[in-house]
Parts: sequence; C-alpha cells; structure tokens
Amino acid sequence: MRLGAAVVLAAALVGPAPAQPDAPATAENNALENEMTPQSVAAVERGLEYLSGEFGADGSVGDGRYAQNVAITALSCIALLADGNLPSRGRYAEQVRRGLEYILASSDENGLLVSESSHGPMYGHGFATLFLGEVYGMTAGGGDTRLSERVHEALVRAVRLIERTQNEEGGWRYNPVPHDADLSVTICEIMALRSARNAGIEVDKAVIDRAVEYVRRCKNPDGGFRYQIEMGTSLWPRSAAGVASLQYAGIYEDDAITTGLDYVKRMAMPGRPNQQRSHYFYGHYYAVQAMYLAGGEHWAEWWPAIREELIETQMGDGSWEDRSVGNAYGTAMALIVLQMPKRFLPIFQR
Repeated sequence: MRLGAAVVLAAALVGPAPAQPDAPATAENNALENEMTPQSVAAVERGLEYLSGEFGADGSVGDGRYAQNVAITALSCIALLADGNLPSRGRYAEQVRRGLEYILASSDENGLLVSESSHGPMYGHGFATLFLGEVYGMTAGGGDTRLSERVHEALVRAVRLIERTQNEEGGWRYNPVPHDADLSVTICEIMALRSARNAGIEVDKAVIDRAVEYVRRCKNPDGGFRYQIEMGTSLWPRSAAGVASLQYAGIYEDDAITTGLDYVKRMAMPGRPNQQRSHYFYGHYYAVQAMYLAGGEHWAEWWPAIREELIETQMGDGSWEDRSVGNAYGTAMALIVLQMPKRFLPIFQR
C-alpha cells in the first residue's frame, strides 16, 4: 500500500520565474506575479554563490563539530536543486553531483545514511533520504543511468529502514531503533517517505497511518504541538513541523491544521518584534511549507513577510548566520525558503 493519494501536478502558473540555466521542465516551476522580487532574486543569487563554495573536496558541507555532516550536505544540495540544478546540468551541477556522491557513500548496508560526525543520525537520515527522493524524482528516466540506479538502490534501502524503525507510538527519534519518538525527528521521516512516494517508491500506508496518529497525540489545546506525547509545551518551530507532518501525510483540511497554523502565525509572524530566535531556520523551513501547502490567506500573509525578513538578515558575504549549527546550514535553509515560488522541487508541488 502507498502513501495517501498521488500528488496532482498543477498546470503551469502565470508569470515566468527568473531564467535558470538548463533548468528542468516541470509541471509547476514558475513563480506567481510578485512572489519573487528583484531584491529576493539578488539575495538568492548571492546565497547560492556563497553556498556553492562551502562544498568540500569530498562533496560534504559543514564545519566545526558539524563538519562532513550528512544533514547539512543534503539540505545544501536541496537548496541547489530548488534553483533547478541537477547532477548533470545547471550552474551548480558539480556541487550537486559531489554532494550526491557523498550521500551515496554514506549509505551503510542496512540503509542508514550516516556520517561519522552525525548528531542524532535519524535527523541526517531523514534529510538525506528526502534529498535522494527529490533528485531521483527530478532525474529518473534521463541522464546517467548508472547514477540513477545507485540513487534508487540507496533510496529504497533508506525507506525500508525508516519503515522498520518506527516505534510503537508511530514516531521516530535520534537513533535507528524503534524505542522512543519525538515530533522533530518524525517530521523528517514523514517528509522523506512522501518524497520517495512521489518518486514512485513503494511506501507502507500503515506506517503513515501510525505516524499521523503519533502527530495528533502531540497536539496541545492551545493549537501548538509538544515535543513528545508525554512532555513539552507548545513552541512554534515544532508546531510548524506538526502541521507540515499532517500535510505531507496527505491531510490538508483538519482542525489540527487550522489551529496549528493560527498558533504559528500568532507566535512567529515574520517582521514582528521580540520573536523567539531559537531554532529559527528550522522553524521557518517548516512554517513556509505549511503556509504554502495551506494556500489562500495563509500563504498570502506569510510569504511576503518571511521573504522580506530573510532579505534584511542576509550577511554581507551572501550567507545567513546560524550560531548553533553554522552558516552553511542557515544559508541552505534560508535559500530553500526563499526559492519556494520557483516550485522546482517535487515535494513542494501541490
């Protein structure tokens, strides 16, 4: 059985996006009028230039205690994919291919995508599986056949590992064993499964059904989501993740989504003073997806606000500062957010 209903690719939207060299044609890869501004286009260009220089000789991204990190490498590659780059074409094709080779080399025999520097390996596994699902979905049937086969093999193993390490509550946690669970890791695995399903990989529907039940049990009366079923007050970053979890599981109209979106907007609307800065990029990565998938006034209100906030906070060298994980991570996350309107990534195509 498979995850939810198949994603319906919408007709091409009105208004061309900025031209991308050798960009792949998809059913939905144009920004709507006024979604991208000259300022946001310039910010993205500078950010991509900075991020492209962060790839090491081995294809990995990250420094300090996050050096050669699978999660940061995968997110950096996703940021380049969001610009239309692929392993075989595009301005940053070399970086995508090197990053992909690093991820593939990090696949162990049981399917875990992990590096020696991984902090909470299931985080990295989820992001890396998402990257493999996106790149496979964007390249299957064309280009380097052997590379596509290697991606497929690693992706299937990664999906099977996610399925067999789900705990009895329906979630996942830091390590690939079915013991406890938390919402922040669970959303990583749900997105990874959705991406794989979009790319044509079989996903057990029972796994998704149990994950949905887990997410629902993390809901708080104030509209937000807690860290684990038995503990945690609501915080907006994980609440955005909770809403996105349900959406990527195929649920789009639900009271938990409505109240969750309201909570996130109430607590973290960009541009408002005294925002909570903890887990800023993590939160906005999921919040922009939740608002986009919700559409309507949610997207209309949220998108211009986060776009302008990210433009204003970009550093002189083109990066975005993240003092906890590093600027490569902050830049990758900011670029994924700012490039949502390009709609190149299959996971973002409603």
